[in-house]
Amino acid sequence: MLNVVVADDQALVRDGLCMILSSQPDITVVAEAADGVEAVAAARAHHPDVVLMDVRMPNLDGIGATREISACSPGTRVLVLTTFDLDEYVYDALRAGASGFLLKDMHRTELVAAVRTVAAGESLLAPTVTRRLIADVLRNRSVETQPVQLAALTPRELDTLRQVARGLSNAEIAAALFVTEHTVKTHVSSVLTKLGLRDRVQAVVAAYESGLVRPSQL
Repeated sequence: MLNVVVADDQALVRDGLCMILSSQPDITVVAEAADGVEAVAAARAHHPDVVLMDVRMPNLDGIGATREISACSPGTRVLVLTTFDLDEYVYDALRAGASGFLLKDMHRTELVAAVRTVAAGESLLAPTVTRRLIADVLRNRSVETQPVQLAALTPRELDTLRQVARGLSNAEIAAALFVTEHTVKTHVSSVLTKLGLRDRVQAVVAAYESGLVRPSQL
C-alpha cells in the first residue's frame, strides 16, 4: 500500500486528486495540505511514500516545501504539479529534490501511473515534454564549467549519463550504446554513487549544470 500526501491550495483540485488516488486499491491518501507548511508537517508526521506537491501555495511554496521534505524525510518522493505557464519553476523543483513533475492537464491514468513510478524509486523523466521543459529553463541559465567530480566517471559512464539526460529508459540506452540492459543499470548506479546523487532526476540536472549535455543537443 502506497501512502500519499496531496498538497494543493485549491480545495476543488485537491479533492479531485484525492478522489482519483483513493479509488486505487494500492494507494491511500494519508493527509491533505493547503499550503507548503502543512505539506512539510504532514510529511514529518506520516513519512509518506509520495507527496503530490503544487508549486504555487501560500505561506511556503512548493519549491521550499520540497526542499524541507527532502531534508526531513529522505525516503519520501516529491512529485510536483505544474502548468505550462510555470516552466520557470521546474528546474528549481528538481534542484530542491523533486523526483519529477506532472502537468495539471494530465489524464487520471497518468497521475496514478506517475505516483506508482516515483514510489518505486524511479524518476518521471521519460516524456518528451519533460526534456523540453528542462531544456527551455536551462537555456536561460548560465552553464557552469564541468565540475571536477565528473572526472571520476569512466568514458562509458559519461556516455550513459548523456543518454540519461536525454530522458532515455535503460532499454533505450542499452540499444543506443550496444550493451545489455543489466550493464546500463550497473553504469547508472555507478554514476549516482560516484556523483553522490539520489536518482536519475538529479543526474539529469548534474549533466546540464556541468555542461556535459546542452539543450541544443536534444
